[in-house]
Amino acid sequence: MFAVFCQSARCGFRYLLFTEMYLIFARCITTNNKDRMTFSLKHVKRDPQQKPTGKPPMLILIHGLGSNEQDLFSFAPHLDPQSLIVSVQAPMPYGYGGYAWFNLDFSNAIPQANIQQVKQARQLLTTFIAEAIEAYQPDTNRIYLAGFSQGAIMSYATAFAIPEKIAGIVAMSGYILKELAPATATPAMKKLNILVTHGTQDQVLPVFLGRASDNYLKALQLNFTYKEYLMGHEVNAACFNDIKNWLSTQLM
Repeated sequence: MFAVFCQSARCGFRYLLFTEMYLIFARCITTNNKDRMTFSLKHVKRDPQQKPTGKPPMLILIHGLGSNEQDLFSFAPHLDPQSLIVSVQAPMPYGYGGYAWFNLDFSNAIPQANIQQVKQARQLLTTFIAEAIEAYQPDTNRIYLAGFSQGAIMSYATAFAIPEKIAGIVAMSGYILKELAPATATPAMKKLNILVTHGTQDQVLPVFLGRASDNYLKALQLNFTYKEYLMGHEVNAACFNDIKNWLSTQLM
């Protein structure tokens, strides 16, 4: 199960062309059987498997390009049983059953993101977080984001925009967009706990992008751990084991 989670990235694409469909797909509807609430993003969730002491922490999983909400949800059975786990689907259709958060142009050494689309997606995700807190009543001091590839980019962008609402993030095989990177760390950013993982053989988002994120986080003196693995654009068993252990410590 620890295979590549961004399958479409293996197809050798150079340009990702999407139509502007945010107005159509921005309000993807998911209905909670308990309260019939409408959400900004389609999602699936796993309720705590063991009764937590007090309100449960909430982990929001954010998939990569060309995938959907079911992808990272495969992590759920292996994660903290006392946590509420929510996996969201990006708003832009891509491929057969796949979705994306924003356009990426891979024609240069450093992929070029459509920043306006990133901002739109970030607003949707921020709104969804507030909706999920209202609907599912987690511990608001323990809200975590975990994203792969585009999902990691979204995790950084969202956590840096609303650090007072996020306890920490796991950024898998992604990078920090310089256009959305604060020049200095706010007190709330200083409280974030961050785990960054990247493959040294990554051919989609090369490891120098992960190392650039490492340098940025060091410069801002944030609380983070950076780890590299002998793998490509994926999450292998060793990486997942480290993620699982880190989350277990954070979500206790």
